Amino acid sequence: MAMNAEYTPLFRARGITKIYHPGTETEVRALDGVDLDLYEGELAVLLGASGSGKSTLLNILGGLDVPTDGTLSYRDEELTGAGERELTLFRRNVAGFVFQFYNLIPSLTARENVALITEIAPDPMEPEEALGLVGLSDRMDHFPSQLSGGQQQRVAIARAIAKRPEVLLCDEPTGALDVHTGITVLEAIERVNRELGTLAVIITHNAAIAAMADRVLSLSAGRILSIHSNEKRAPVNTLSW
Repeated sequence: MAMNAEYTPLFRARGITKIYHPGTETEVRALDGVDLDLYEGELAVLLGASGSGKSTLLNILGGLDVPTDGTLSYRDEELTGAGERELTLFRRNVAGFVFQFYNLIPSLTARENVALITEIAPDPMEPEEALGLVGLSDRMDHFPSQLSGGQQQRVAIARAIAKRPEVLLCDEPTGALDVHTGITVLEAIERVNRELGTLAVIITHNAAIAAMADRVLSLSAGRILSIHSNEKRAPVNTLSW
């Protein structure tokens, strides 16, 4: 997906800085003046080592955290000064989240875990449709303990996309998985991005994943060091790490 002046970004971040104060005289600058545009239908990878600021940036994009300084807008609507109610609605209606750990409710089936989201979303898809998109039509009535790690992560993806989010934010979604299982999970994310047109942002420390993206943004010490556009996305099943 080519990015040029003809496209209006979904997200526009300018000068995003995040400073934490874990102690009275200690300052941690997690983000340091990040400028970033992200586009509708794009699959972007945020690449960097632990502590580079990837998760902090993802949390700010998703309305889970707010910057210390800088501005962030979504569809030209300012998010930087939004109150908790506005951010709650943004998280509920716009953003879907996938984390390294699945956070499924053990006593509920895959279908019931997904239905928790569809019951509160304004225009959800059916749980069966969401699970079908991630290749779990034959596992809908299984409990998490009856599913492999990769299957549980795909249930988590189905739960995130069931509300039809415009943005899917994935924080190390393959971090707890082996290579084969990780590829299955990445294929599910890529399919959602391709078929639903959802902006998908994947953060990882694994450089091999970068080949599946439209753009790769490399972070270090809270700054974006480089932005690389892939001429063509690599099929997920060709990735190796």
